[in-house]
Amino acid sequence: MHRLLSLIALVASLLSLAPAVHAAGSPMRPEEAYVLSAQALDAQTVEVTYKIADEYYLYGDKFRFRAEADGVEFGTPQRPPGKVKKDEFFGEVETYRKSVTILLPVTAPQGVTKFRLTATSQGCWDGGICYPPNSQGADIDLLAKPVKTGGNFLDGLLGGDKAASTSGAMSTTNASFEGDESGRIAGLLRDASVPLILVSFFGFGLLLAFTPCTFPMIPILSGIIVGHGHHISRGRALLLSLAYVLGMAVTYALAGVAAGMSGTMLSAALQNAWVLGSFALVFVVLSLSMFGFYELQLPTALQSRLSDTASHQKGGSLGGVVVMGVLSALIVGPCVAAPLAGALLYIAQTGNAVLGGAALFVMALGMGAPLIAVGVAARSVLPKAGPWMDGVKKAFGVMLLGVAIWLVTPVVPSLVPMIAWGALLLFSGIFLRALDPLPTNARGWQRFWKGIGIVALIGGGAILVGALAGSRDPLQPLAVLRSEATAAPGPQSATQPTFQRVTSIADLEAKIAAADRPVMLDFYADWCVSCKEMEHLTFSEPAVASRMNRMLLLQADVTANSDDDKALLKRFNLFGPPGIIFFDGKGQERNNLRVVGFMKADAFGNILDRALR
Repeated sequence: MHRLLSLIALVASLLSLAPAVHAAGSPMRPEEAYVLSAQALDAQTVEVTYKIADEYYLYGDKFRFRAEADGVEFGTPQRPPGKVKKDEFFGEVETYRKSVTILLPVTAPQGVTKFRLTATSQGCWDGGICYPPNSQGADIDLLAKPVKTGGNFLDGLLGGDKAASTSGAMSTTNASFEGDESGRIAGLLRDASVPLILVSFFGFGLLLAFTPCTFPMIPILSGIIVGHGHHISRGRALLLSLAYVLGMAVTYALAGVAAGMSGTMLSAALQNAWVLGSFALVFVVLSLSMFGFYELQLPTALQSRLSDTASHQKGGSLGGVVVMGVLSALIVGPCVAAPLAGALLYIAQTGNAVLGGAALFVMALGMGAPLIAVGVAARSVLPKAGPWMDGVKKAFGVMLLGVAIWLVTPVVPSLVPMIAWGALLLFSGIFLRALDPLPTNARGWQRFWKGIGIVALIGGGAILVGALAGSRDPLQPLAVLRSEATAAPGPQSATQPTFQRVTSIADLEAKIAAADRPVMLDFYADWCVSCKEMEHLTFSEPAVASRMNRMLLLQADVTANSDDDKALLKRFNLFGPPGIIFFDGKGQERNNLRVVGFMKADAFGNILDRALR
């Protein structure tokens, strides 16, 4: 009897709760579950935001937009990557929960500033109901001042509410593409604690220190140290190295903040013949002084007030070294790697220049840590005064000439750097006495350096021969002769990917609309070292090239940094090359497949496999 009473009481309690459960589990009307808002960010961009109720989601590929006005047209919607969900009916689909903000490029006839936007979406409720496509409307005024919807400054600094910061991000620039590495780094800045962010970016800097964009800084700093001669102390070498790195770090932070707020990299604007040529000339002048052609000295009136350690090398004063660090950051290493792109993306989205700038400053310190070690080591290995010291200075003079050639390569005809590299190696071999007979009692070091000279002589000759034969690759100067000898047509030549150039947003949209297959868009510049790496080390791999040839290959050459180039970069929320964007056969961007910075062939092949599915 006791059990029966207990069972009756349990059933009664469940029945009393049933109406409440039913009320809580009733599906909402679609306009309540998915609240639409829209505004114009500027005369060319409309921001559309959906606030999505808990337990509801929207499908990423079901958004449709149209303007209820003659002549007003929308470009390709820009939306952040959603969460992949295995749908019972649609298979793997991209979905959004909580909120999603989409940017619509808009073109309107002159004089048309107001129109009605109709947005169509489709989603489901976790309780088991899927809605048919639902259309909602909003009035748009292209001249109205946009309302910022994101978190405040303190929220951004401390990594506050993610949804708020994401919404605010979209009100300033394109969507956050968190599927790619730069987007994930931007997410780290939004969500992680400040100490973790700074430690992470220092680690990113250490990794970037061993990339080709940073290598030219090594002979620059080493040349400054060696230029003092044997009398420089280890402490002075450390101080000069710190000054160089601090100049570089402050510049990275300030230029990065400016780029994030404006959407344009200052370093890209400096990649022109006059700037690069002037900076290269500085290195030529410094290198010739190391060969003993002349001495760079300060005015006599200042020499009496300065110590001997700062009187024989213009770059030896702390101020001069700081300036050299500033110029190196702006001119020598302009390529955009994923950590730099992520920090710029975060600054652009949130307007939080303090945390973004601090992250870039710490990243530059990480990049500079190996440089400091090299600077101190350069002092430690310096011999005492004499022939050996003269030989070390000449070696660094050769390195500085190499930096000068490297700097002007993007802005001169490709034949010029080939001849310059060949001549540099030839003269280096002659200086190493490759053509002089060895004495019968020659010691081991003499034979060793003569061997290096002979190798340099042969290498320089090969580069010059290759240049005259039509080669423009100093690392493989004779490959053109081999290819001519085996010029029979075959699959090897057919696998080389060929790009079509796009020059503007309109040109890009037309080519994507006409495509009947997946599209790959590559952002490239002649002055971008990582772009050259992608071209020679990744795209040239047969397995990668064969996959690429199954796609429509488009390339935006932003070398000139023209207004069209800037517009293309801004359209995809990029701050500079290299960057690779993928589109499916319907012209929709595959946000989660973006590539920013250099990527090895194996990893890039995996990205291509996903893009071709």
